This record gives sequence, C-alpha cells and structure tokens, in this order.
Amino acid sequence: MDITALQFFIVCPLIFLAGFVDAVAGGGGLISLPAYLIAGLPVHMAIGTNKLSSGMGTALTTWRFSRSGYIPWRQAGLCVVCALIGSSAGANLALLISDGFFRILMLFILPLTAFYVFRCKTLEVQKAPYGPRKTALLSIAAAMVIGAYDGFYGPGTGTFLILLLTAVAHMDLRSANGVAKVINLTTNLTALAVYLLNGKVIFVLGLTAGLFSLAGNYIGTRCFDKGGARAVKPLMLAVLTLFFVKICWEFVA
Repeated sequence: MDITALQFFIVCPLIFLAGFVDAVAGGGGLISLPAYLIAGLPVHMAIGTNKLSSGMGTALTTWRFSRSGYIPWRQAGLCVVCALIGSSAGANLALLISDGFFRILMLFILPLTAFYVFRCKTLEVQKAPYGPRKTALLSIAAAMVIGAYDGFYGPGTGTFLILLLTAVAHMDLRSANGVAKVINLTTNLTALAVYLLNGKVIFVLGLTAGLFSLAGNYIGTRCFDKGGARAVKPLMLAVLTLFFVKICWEFVA
C-alpha cells in the first residue's frame, strides 16, 4: 500500500516515545500500535509493521541490558522456548479471528492490574525469592501465556511480563526487566516472521520507524540505569491507563 509523508510524521515521533517507555517499564506497544492505526493502516498491517519497528528497538535494549548484567541467561533461555511456542500460536490465531474478545477481556483486566500496581510494593521492595526450580517454572508459565498474547495482539506485553515476574515469580526488578526484554524480543521476532510470510509488513515505514525506536530505547535504557523502580511504577500506571482509554474509545467509536 502507498504511504504518505503525513503517515511518517504521525508514526515516527510516537515510535520514539514508545521505545523510551518500553526500555524503562515495558508496554511500548501501548503507544506504537495505536500510532500505526491512527496513521490509517489496516489492523493486521499495523500489527505486522509494528513488530518490525519495535523488534529493532527491543533488540538494542536487550543487548544493553545483557551488557549491564541484568539478564539471568539460564532462566531466560527456558522462557524463550515457551515464548516461541506461545507467540507463534498467537500470531497465527490473530490472522484468523478478530481481536474483539481480547479487547473485552482487557476492559476487566487493565483496571485490576493498574490497581495492583498502585497499591503493591513489589516494584519498590523485592519479595523474598523462591528457589531456582519454582522461579523457573513460574517464569516459563508467564512466558508462554504472555507470548501468546504478544503474538495475538501485543500492547502491554512488557508491562504484564514485569508484573508477573516480580509479583508471581518473585524476581527482582532488574532481572525481571531483563528477562522480559529477552521474552519480548523472542515473541516480536516470531510474530514478525508469521506476518512477513503473510505479506502484512510495510518495510519502508517499519524500518524508518525502527530507527526512531532504536533512539528511544537507547535513551530509555540509560534512564532505567539511573531511575530504577522510581521511574517504572509511574510509567506502568501511565501506559495501563493509556491502553484502557484506547480500548474504551474503540468501543465508543
């Protein structure tokens, strides 16, 4: 499909912002996917192109988190396998049915999630860690479920992963964010492959926006190094609120 200059001007600045948010707190897709939809792309084309640009930014953040020592690779590797399975299944399912069911489900899940983030201290005070086996099993389950969601729809994946890994698997914030980045990169690339095979990616727009995503992720990673949990909690609440408003607006419209 033909892409206009206006669509580039709409998408690229929002993708930069999404990359920044994704690096710090996850959930950049809450901004990036709506950006493509606002620019007038069909839903499946928007999801596929978003996987390309966000995947570029997530790859950079994952690399920087790895260099900073935030990723426990043995645990992350197990999660990657399950995320691959979940994301592939979710992406293929998304090409067959509408996302209406998930949107209705999100209307109930998002307010509860935001309330939990607001009230709990998990992101500021680390819970007592579980043993390696229990932590691994809970992390794998989170990777499978959220991987399927990311392949199917996507927005909020990083936020949901961090919440599950800290609250359920009792990981510390930095390790949870690191593992979430590896899982998110895996699900992005897996879903991207499915959309590429079905011709649902606009390369010129996706690659250009991907450069803005790289810039946003780079700056966001530096802010995470300095801000830690103090920056994560407000941003999580912001992106959850944005997603909830977006879904409500879609139902009204």
